[in-house]
Amino acid sequence: MGQFKGVCVGAGYFSHFQYEAWQRIPEVEITAMCNRNADRAKIVMDKFGIANHYTDYRRMLEKERPDFVDIITPPPTHLEMCKIAADMGIHIVCQKPLAPTFEQAKQIVADTDAAGVRFMVHENWRFQPWHREIKRLLDSGVVGEKIHTLNFRSRMGDGWGAEAYLDRQPYFRDYPRLLVYENGVHFIDTYRFLAGEINRVYAVLKKLNPVIAGEDSGVITFEFDSGAVGVWDANRYNESNYEDPRYTFGEFLIDCDGGSIRLDGEGKITVQPLGEAERDHPYTHEKRAFSGDCCYFTQRHFIDRLIDGKPFETGGHEYLRTLAVQDAVYASAAQKLPVEVEY
Repeated sequence: MGQFKGVCVGAGYFSHFQYEAWQRIPEVEITAMCNRNADRAKIVMDKFGIANHYTDYRRMLEKERPDFVDIITPPPTHLEMCKIAADMGIHIVCQKPLAPTFEQAKQIVADTDAAGVRFMVHENWRFQPWHREIKRLLDSGVVGEKIHTLNFRSRMGDGWGAEAYLDRQPYFRDYPRLLVYENGVHFIDTYRFLAGEINRVYAVLKKLNPVIAGEDSGVITFEFDSGAVGVWDANRYNESNYEDPRYTFGEFLIDCDGGSIRLDGEGKITVQPLGEAERDHPYTHEKRAFSGDCCYFTQRHFIDRLIDGKPFETGGHEYLRTLAVQDAVYASAAQKLPVEVEY
C-alpha cells in the first residue's frame, strides 16, 4: 500500500487524540503541523515526533504538498481552510462542529465538491466500538427486525460552577449554541447510523449554568422514517455515577420487536430477547485514548476509503443530513413545536 503524507492544523486539547491515532496508522506519515502558538506546537511536536512546524497553514500546504490535511481547529476557521486546501487538490478530514452555521457547512461541501477532493467530517461517535457492535446486533436480528425506541441518557458533570469548562475547553463558555451543536450532533449522527433517517423532532433546550452563553441541557424526541422513536436526555451540569463519564457518555436502551439491547457507562452490552433472561454480550472495547479509541477507528476509516475509493460514512453530503436534523432541533426549541426535517 502507498504511503499517505499528511499534515495537521491545530494543537488544542482534542488534537492530541488525533495526532496519537495517526501514529498507529502505518500508511500515514504526518510531516508537519501548524499552530500560531509556538509553545503549544512544541508540546505536540515533541510528544508525537513531528518534524516541521508552521504558523501559517497556507504556507504549510504550499510547501509540504500533502496528500491530506487534518483540520483540528475551531469551527469559524473551517470554511476558509477547507476552501484553500480543496483548491490545492488536497484531501480533507475536518473536525466537527463543521461550521458555525448550516449555510457555511453547505458551502464547505460545495467547495470540496467543485474541487474534486475527498472530504470527510471527523465524526467519531458512530465509530465507538459499542455503537458498531450495537449496529451489528440490530442487523443480525437477534432482538427482532424493527426498532421501537432508542433512549440515551447522558450526564457529563463538567458544566456546573463558575469555573465550568475552563480546565479543558474554555471556548465552550462562549458558544451561543453548546449542548446540541457540540455534543448532541454526535448522537444525531449515531441515531441515524443505527435507525435510519429522522423526519421530525421536538426539542426542549435549557441553560442551567448562568455563566455560559449557550444551552447545557436538552430533552429531544426524534421520529424516524421507519416508525421508530428516539429520545436523547442530556445535560452537562449534573453528574454521572460512573468513574469515567466520558467513556460511553451515558446509558443506552434500544427496544425492538424481538427484545432489547442495553449499554452501560462502562461499555458493557447486554441482550434480552423477548421471553428470555438478559445476558451479557461479549465484544472488544478498550479504554484507550478517547472514548473507546474512536479517533483511531475514524481515521482508519478515512485512510481505508482513500485506499479503496469507496464513500466515507461521514462524507460531506451525508453529514449535511445530520446537520439538517441539528438545525431542526434548534428550530423546534425556539418555536416550542415539533419541526419537520428538511433535507
